[in-house]
Amino acid sequence: MNLTETLLWLCEIPSLIGEERALCDAVEQRLTSSELAAPLRRYGDSLVVPLTRGRPGPHLALGGHLDVVRTEHDGPPRIEGDKLYAPGAADMKSGLALLLALAERPPEKLPNTTLVFYAREEGPYEENELGPVLEQDPELRSVSFALMLEPSDNKLQLGCGGSVHARLDFAGKTAHSARPWQGENAIHKAAGVLARLAARAPIPDEIDGFTWHDVMSATLGHGGRARNIIPDHFELNVNHRFGPSGTLERSERALAELVAGDAAIRVVDRSPPAPPLRHHPIVAALADSGVRGVESKQAWTDVGRFAALGVPAANFGPGVQAQAHQRNEWTLLPALDEGFEILTRWLARIA
Repeated sequence: MNLTETLLWLCEIPSLIGEERALCDAVEQRLTSSELAAPLRRYGDSLVVPLTRGRPGPHLALGGHLDVVRTEHDGPPRIEGDKLYAPGAADMKSGLALLLALAERPPEKLPNTTLVFYAREEGPYEENELGPVLEQDPELRSVSFALMLEPSDNKLQLGCGGSVHARLDFAGKTAHSARPWQGENAIHKAAGVLARLAARAPIPDEIDGFTWHDVMSATLGHGGRARNIIPDHFELNVNHRFGPSGTLERSERALAELVAGDAAIRVVDRSPPAPPLRHHPIVAALADSGVRGVESKQAWTDVGRFAALGVPAANFGPGVQAQAHQRNEWTLLPALDEGFEILTRWLARIA
């Protein structure tokens, strides 16, 4: 199959987060026709694929997640002009198509390379299956460099921001809404925190000439018992995103300062940042291989998970970044061939 056919094949197999087994089975079966350096290793609904071994130079891991988010689509996976419409077309089955192409028609010059297809990336950090895969696979966690094929418009995106989600619980006392003075309105108690969030300006974090933004946002709210009852409980989710110079511990302290005792705080998700590593030789080689640009990754990706293990990592993929998680998500088909050419040019440099 060519890259367009491979992407359509991937998109025609549904793989909503938590429901990746069918796609994992299909990819595993498809890889049985590829010549691998060793048998692939399966962990749950994730695959570690030893593509080449015994070659000089570094050992690279190239990875992508099988799952997609739940979005709305007006039709089945389809091609219209130079676009392919489907859940995950951009994020990140376009990257998976390049990984399969490397296994099925490997370039002549290829360093020691491992491919990783993994499940549950789109959910909480602790539920991401790459975590237990790295715990169980010592060869994978000791690679020299990792490249995540996240959608980046064929740009090299360096590092990633960190992320902390905290649940704020505001406590009150019920009463009849006709006599609110007899109770304590838990929703109203959130007013101070919400005002401080609204007034908090983004804080720039510059490293190696790239800028991230430290931001806090209320993203979910839930509370109340009925429309005529003063609420005794209100729950607010606050997401703190911060640059590579930040830490999870500093993030939690910043959240505590924001709340200032107005609510109980429970951290529910923690994802560490990763540095940009602009001057790392493997990063520099990719930057010189025809990428459409070099910029910071203004989001979290699993480069943060590799960085926490001491493995340098970066992001590069052919998917249209702005289409990630969109209704009627699409990606550009010409970007697949361009991305594969950039990828093979880079791998030849490393080899």
